[in-house]
Amino acid sequence: MTIQRHHHITLCVGGAQEDYDFHTKVLSLKSVKKTALYDGDTPIYHFYYGNDHGEESTLVTCFPMRQSGRKAKRGSGQTRTLALSVPVSSLGYWAERLQRHGIATKMSERFGEKLLAFQHPCGLDYELVGIADDDRKPYSNGEVPPELAIRGTHGITVSVRDTELSEEFMTVGWNGTKTGTDGAYTRYHVGKGGTGTIVDFHHEPELKQASWLYGEGIVHHTAFQVENRAVQDQVKFHLEGIGLTDTSERKDRGYFESIYVRTPSGAMFEATVSKPEGMTIDEPYEKLGTSFQVPPVFASKREEILAYLEPLQY
Repeated sequence: MTIQRHHHITLCVGGAQEDYDFHTKVLSLKSVKKTALYDGDTPIYHFYYGNDHGEESTLVTCFPMRQSGRKAKRGSGQTRTLALSVPVSSLGYWAERLQRHGIATKMSERFGEKLLAFQHPCGLDYELVGIADDDRKPYSNGEVPPELAIRGTHGITVSVRDTELSEEFMTVGWNGTKTGTDGAYTRYHVGKGGTGTIVDFHHEPELKQASWLYGEGIVHHTAFQVENRAVQDQVKFHLEGIGLTDTSERKDRGYFESIYVRTPSGAMFEATVSKPEGMTIDEPYEKLGTSFQVPPVFASKREEILAYLEPLQY
């Protein structure tokens, strides 16, 4: 069980304020980090949302792209939907809450799970899935009762034109287990299985290929937790050994270390090792997410970066 569970899911969203308000005010997630994208020479916000400590499998992270003017193309070979876990008894509450905020919802069922579908303001697809036994500790902004709040990630849905290559990747390359099908959907679990470990593939053979570049309106990648660097190295060597040589070197992301792989479908996955300090590596727990943290690559340009980035009201 080399790949344990989700670590975080990273989205390319629209406006910074729009995204911040959606996640903290509507979905009642905690802002656990405000920093910037480590790659490239142009600063782009990188927001982290999660539970009180920003623990693995509770994190949704976002690059607000609207300031750059870059739009992405949605399509096949891309993670299309982010599903979050909530108590099954809370789905009615969430439907009403989202609708009060002007967000349309649709209730449905897949793999025997009741789910509430809706969209991020920039058009990304979200689902709240009712789970009876998720013991991850939620965060509440004070408006959402803790017993109804989001627990963390549940699963992702990847759109593919061919399911065979994805099955080969999940079972041979990513230590996943196929657990069933529901119409055009095929489900896999990693690690011990259950909520926070799910990868669904949606077979859409007529859908055109999605874009890979940073741009508003797509999921950029899904990160999965591994235990330590040795296991991370093992994952990389294994992937390269079976022919998936489009696998990155280890990259230091400040709060964790990452290797990336472009899966056969085109969707990007990441094997992630958390640092022991986690989100508290650059600010104490009591102040998590309260101020902008400058990435080391931009350390000498703090004031210039803050003047450039879209103003944000906390």
